[in-house]
Amino acid sequence: MPRLSEYLLPTERDPPADAEAISHKLMVRAGLIRQVGSGLWSWLPAGWRTHQRIVQIVREEMDAIGGQELLLPVLQPAEVWRRTGRYGIEELFKLKDRRGADMVLAMTHEEVITTHAAQAIRSYRDLPMILYHFQVKERDEPRPRAGVLRTREFVMKDSYSFDLDREGLEASYERHIAAYDRMFDRCGLEWYRVHADVGMMGGHGADEYMAPCAAGENEVALAPGYAANVEVATADPQPVALPPQLTAPEAVETPGMTTIEAVATHLALPPGALLKAFPVIKQEGGELVMVVVRGDHRVNEIKLRNALRSDFRPAHPQEIEERIGPPGYIGPVGTEIPILLDAGAAANGAGGSYVTGANRSGAHLRGVEPGRDFGFELVDVRAVVAGDTHAGATIRIEPAIEVGNLFKLGTRYSEPLGATYLDQGGNAKLIWMGSYGFGPARTAAAAVEQFADAKGISWPRAISPFDVHLVTLGKPGSAELALSERLYDELQALGLAVLYDDRESGPGEKFADAELLGCPARVTVGRRTLEAGELEVQVRRGLEARTVPLEGAADAVAELWRTLA
Repeated sequence: MPRLSEYLLPTERDPPADAEAISHKLMVRAGLIRQVGSGLWSWLPAGWRTHQRIVQIVREEMDAIGGQELLLPVLQPAEVWRRTGRYGIEELFKLKDRRGADMVLAMTHEEVITTHAAQAIRSYRDLPMILYHFQVKERDEPRPRAGVLRTREFVMKDSYSFDLDREGLEASYERHIAAYDRMFDRCGLEWYRVHADVGMMGGHGADEYMAPCAAGENEVALAPGYAANVEVATADPQPVALPPQLTAPEAVETPGMTTIEAVATHLALPPGALLKAFPVIKQEGGELVMVVVRGDHRVNEIKLRNALRSDFRPAHPQEIEERIGPPGYIGPVGTEIPILLDAGAAANGAGGSYVTGANRSGAHLRGVEPGRDFGFELVDVRAVVAGDTHAGATIRIEPAIEVGNLFKLGTRYSEPLGATYLDQGGNAKLIWMGSYGFGPARTAAAAVEQFADAKGISWPRAISPFDVHLVTLGKPGSAELALSERLYDELQALGLAVLYDDRESGPGEKFADAELLGCPARVTVGRRTLEAGELEVQVRRGLEARTVPLEGAADAVAELWRTLA
């Protein structure tokens, strides 16, 4: 174990000028990471120790469910990405080799692992199988931020399950859930497992592991018995008071009023009593579709993409004018284009009516009832907000860091890449796949975010770079230094990872660096130690000071360390 006088741990008094996230500030100040360029970070020795302790926890749990570790290349032929339809992903690094062949720097490895499966798996007897690796990923991230939380290069653990059918995939998926639960528990994180969107991975189901913290770029909708990324969360909307029903829609003049707020104020209605029209153009086929939500709701673009089964773009003002009416005054009544009505608006329509645009300048309609006055396809496309309810329980929204993900890929990759097996009857069947990611860097940063205090980092015991930070205040030739040296050897002999601060620095500098680095226990040896016959141990979390007798001190420190979180 290292002596600090010989160890690269370049602590800093001040954080980087552009740092906002706590983990960004403290991981730089504690000498764990250093920036190379935008979204590019080097892990220095102490930081890498934490990273690799997380990796080892993950490796042990993957091995426990039968995973076989391998290594796949970062540089890959573009052809397999073309075959799966993912070559056009904007964040994918693309390049040419010296022969002019198109290549990519992989951001994930489904294409290559499926290619190997297509070549190696022949029979139903070869399945099920779980393969995994730890590998560098490259992502042309448009907005790197927050230190190692959003980067362009990072290490991920990816595992892939291969099964006979959907039932087999479900079993492999559940094994990964159990393993991931243990991984994050062992890493000492607070976490949620939430329902998620499949995104660019494809497939038919996904979950994410989220670590709640203020720096999180994701939001999680939570209620007793329910957790989901807000990208896919569903909930019952908060009720709104609607104006009375009318026998038919009536026009009301609203000159110059092109916003929900302006019309609602003019008519003395809550914004939720209006319907908001959002015309979009589907990427596939170019069809114009009107999406309708309550005036106090907003469209969730990921849910809308799933409902449309297509990417889309907002319609341009000229397209709206030509096909529907003047922007700012459009509505679903009398239109001849498909209408998607959000379920939140339909649920609140009973016993009242809405106000919508009249599709002519300066006018709206009141007394509008979905179903009676316009046809629609019912969808769930609104963004859930705090205060909505799920199964009667109130939803709250928390920021969180995504630290892991699970995907039910099904045959999304095996079909285009020809990954099949022969069943018992000799028939060729597609292999069913799952993909499972774990981010060691994000896990480390999430731990910093969750447990840091005003003094610095406070690592969970299992992933701290060192178990014990030993500080000597003894001078060369002193009895205190001799005791420190002996204790250093004894603690290591007990299996503890010890960072020994043997520098010729003042107590203030040594204590500040120890609190900044955040190892679970700091042991201090000085003159008062010998005089009192006791050894001072400071528990980092809570900065609680304890003492142990000098006789058997190493064993007592080790026993105390085992009790820490």
